[in-house]
Amino acid sequence: MKKVFWFFFSKKNCFFLDLALRRRGGATAALNPWPGYVDALSTLLMVLVFVLLVFVLAQAFLSVALSGRDQALDRLGRQVAELADMLSLEKGRNADLSASVAQLTQDLQAARAAHDAAAAEAAGLKDALANAVSARDAAAGEGATLKARLADQAVELESAQKRLAVAEAKLSDVADKASAENLARLADQVRALLALRDQLTAQVAGATQQNQALTQKLADSTHLAESAQAQVALLTKQIDALRTQLSQIAAALDAAHRDIQAKDVRIADLGARLNEALVSKVAELQRYRSEFFGRLRDVLAGRPGIAVVGDRFVFQSEVLFPPGSADLSPAGATEIHKLAATLKDIEAKIPSDLPWVLRVDGHADRQAVRGKFASNWELSAERAINVVRLLAADGIPPNRLAAAGFGEFQPLDPGATPAAYAKNRRIELRLTDR
Repeated sequence: MKKVFWFFFSKKNCFFLDLALRRRGGATAALNPWPGYVDALSTLLMVLVFVLLVFVLAQAFLSVALSGRDQALDRLGRQVAELADMLSLEKGRNADLSASVAQLTQDLQAARAAHDAAAAEAAGLKDALANAVSARDAAAGEGATLKARLADQAVELESAQKRLAVAEAKLSDVADKASAENLARLADQVRALLALRDQLTAQVAGATQQNQALTQKLADSTHLAESAQAQVALLTKQIDALRTQLSQIAAALDAAHRDIQAKDVRIADLGARLNEALVSKVAELQRYRSEFFGRLRDVLAGRPGIAVVGDRFVFQSEVLFPPGSADLSPAGATEIHKLAATLKDIEAKIPSDLPWVLRVDGHADRQAVRGKFASNWELSAERAINVVRLLAADGIPPNRLAAAGFGEFQPLDPGATPAAYAKNRRIELRLTDR
C-alpha cells in the first residue's frame, strides 16, 4: 500500500509539473500523455481501495463465522462430555439394578425352597393327622367293643349273683331238711358258685383296666390330632405368608425388569447420540486432514519422491536422509520445516478438544543394513523419531506427534529390484485421532 500511495503522489507531482509546462505553451504540451496516465492511475487506485474494502469486510464476516463455528464446536464438545458422563452413570445404575435383580432372584429361590419344604412338612403332618384319626377311630371302635363285652359280662355277673341268691335262699330253706350228703353237695355248689363269682369279678376288673387304658389311648390320640391340626393351621398361615412374599417379589422383579428395559432404551439412545457425535468429530478431523494434505500438496507440488497415497503423505527416504543414515540431510530438513509451517497453520484452526495426532511411520527395504544399526527396524524407527524431533523443535506440540518404525515388514512393492527397494524406503505422515 505504501508503494501504491507513493506512486500515486509521485504521478500527481508529475501532473502539476505538466500543467506548468503547458502554461509555458508550445506544441510539446499538447503531446504530453501524463494527464491520461494520471486518470488511469486514479481509477486503478479507486479500484484497489474498493477491493481492499471488500477484502476487509470479507475477513470480518469470515472471523464472525469462524468464531460462531468455534463456539458450536465447544458446545458440541461439552455435550459429548456430558453424554459420556451420563452413559457411565447409566452403566453404573444398570450394574446396581443387575445386582438387585440377582439378589431378588436368590431370595425368590430361597423362598420357593422354603415353600416346598413347608409344603412337604404340611403333607407329612396331614398324613400323621390322618393316621392319628384312624388310630382314634380304631381305638373308639375297640373301646365300644370292650364296653359291649363289659356290659355282657356285667349282665352275666348280675345273672350269676341272682342265681347265687336263689341258691342261698334254697339252701337256707332246705338246710334243715337236707341230709348230710345234701349239705355236702350244696356246699360244693356254693364253693363252685363263689369261685365263679371271683372269676367273674376278676374279669370285670381286667375289663375295667383295659377300658381305662383304651380311654387314655383315645385321649392321647385326640390330643395328638389336635396338635397336628394346630401345626397344619400354622403351616397354612406360613404358606399363605410365603405366597404373599412370592407375589411381592414377583412384582418387584417385574418392576426391576421394566426399569432395566427403560434404562436399556436410554443407554441405546445415549450410545446413538454419542456415535453421532463421534462421527461428527471424525468428519471434522477428515475435513482438516483434507485441508492439511491439500496444502502440503500445494507446497511440495512437483517434487520427485513425494506423493499422496490415500490418507498418507509419503516421502521417499532419499528425499530426507542419506543412504543408510538416520540423520536428516539439509534438503530433508528444509522439507520438514515446510511441513511444520503448514501443520502450524492448520493447527490454529483445529479445535482444542479434537484428539488429533500426526503419526510419522518409518519404513525400510529388506536389504541387510550396514553401520551402527542392528536391523532395518531400528533404522526406520530412528528416522521417524528424528523427523518427530525436528517437528517438535519447529513448534508442533509433542503430545500431537507420534513416531513408529515398521522396518521392512510393510513393503509397497514385494519385488527384489532396486526400484522396488527404493519405493519401500519411505517416511509416511498420517493425520489421525488418538
